[in-house]
Amino acid sequence: MRTKIGCIALVLTACGGSYKNYYTIGGTVTGLSGTGLTSSVVLQNNGGDDLTILTDGAFKFANTVKNRHSYNVTIVTQPAGQNCIVANGSGKATSDVNNVGVFCNNSTARFAYVANAGSSTVSQYSVGAAGALTAMSSATVATGTTPYSVTVDPSGHYAYVANYGSNSISQYTIGADGSLAAMPAASVPAGTNPNSVTIDPAGKYAYVANANSNNLSQYTIGADGALTAMTIATVVTGTHPNSVTVSGQYAYAANFGSNSISQYTIGADGSLAAMPAASVPAGTTPTSLTIDPPGKYAYVANANSNNVSQYTIGADGALTAMAAATVAAGTFPASVTVFYTVNPPGKYAYVTNFGGSSVSQYTVGTDGALTAMPTATIAAGTNPVSVNVDPSNQFAYVANANSNNVSQYTIGADGALTAMATATVAAGTYPISLVTTK
Repeated sequence: MRTKIGCIALVLTACGGSYKNYYTIGGTVTGLSGTGLTSSVVLQNNGGDDLTILTDGAFKFANTVKNRHSYNVTIVTQPAGQNCIVANGSGKATSDVNNVGVFCNNSTARFAYVANAGSSTVSQYSVGAAGALTAMSSATVATGTTPYSVTVDPSGHYAYVANYGSNSISQYTIGADGSLAAMPAASVPAGTNPNSVTIDPAGKYAYVANANSNNLSQYTIGADGALTAMTIATVVTGTHPNSVTVSGQYAYAANFGSNSISQYTIGADGSLAAMPAASVPAGTTPTSLTIDPPGKYAYVANANSNNVSQYTIGADGALTAMAAATVAAGTFPASVTVFYTVNPPGKYAYVTNFGGSSVSQYTVGTDGALTAMPTATIAAGTNPVSVNVDPSNQFAYVANANSNNVSQYTIGADGALTAMATATVAAGTYPISLVTTK
């Protein structure tokens, strides 16, 4: 008995094992081409611990992460004249992490895509240096029937569209000029009325919310970007899931019909498993859910209670309502997004109000709670649905369903939106989802 107790007291070290309470987070940067601070890339882990990298090679954050706690590596400042992306940037630390990849190239071109539900197309745009959208020479590409959602993988090489009316996901490659081209297998089956598609941060897995089969489809992403249904092709949600969001090793579905958020862990193979508390309450008809960049807070737009639910995210990924469980929005809020800036530092959120044809704008407090800005709303087009902040955090775009256009804004140093000189650009019929490339 004494020998056993002694072995345990030594935390296995004298018995041939090893155990640590904290682990380092690091990886490798490749492709940096310049010299000096302006050509450096600045990384963060979990929204802090800034790390400036000047040259290619191995890197390691100064701060460690507690055993089995989450890490989330993001880029906060891009190098001059280059664009970098992160691979294998998030997960749970169960050993020292050294496989985070930061890949940089000399292309700074950015593009935007809009799903047009009424014309069954995706509009495609280039993004100018001042943020203005310009339609490509081929202004649209065909989708399935009634596309409700469009997303782009983290590498910026592939795009996917959830087709509500044809129960499928269209899949595309993205050319060097940003134009979409259907893959050889132009679409893959989904559930009944898919209305949201999202990609995990590592670009390995895709998840689709199927509104009228009350489940999520789950797929692996091949080396060529093509989707393949997992062995367990679906997992159960609440009633009428309207969107699905992934953050680190967790996923969440906003259930429009059951006023709840389903919550899942993501396995090593990408498959979802319901948490012990399979769902948490939301407001009335939740439509959209977003996670803050460090993965600490979640926000849900509740269409028929005209507010936003706000939650803290526990170490196990479970949501807990904040002390102030909701904050007021406009009429019929349809979409919510949150972003953080570094220079100057700031934390902000925007909510599209479908019924009020406006965008509510908020600051995010140190405790994650939203507070309306002095100018609480700004005008959008008619019935705005989707809001997107570009990766530079300088510009924002809103898809306006019933004015068939996209509103475009600059983001001020205080996070407030200002309409660009060209306040809107034309889209297709009933545009409802918008994404920009990194």
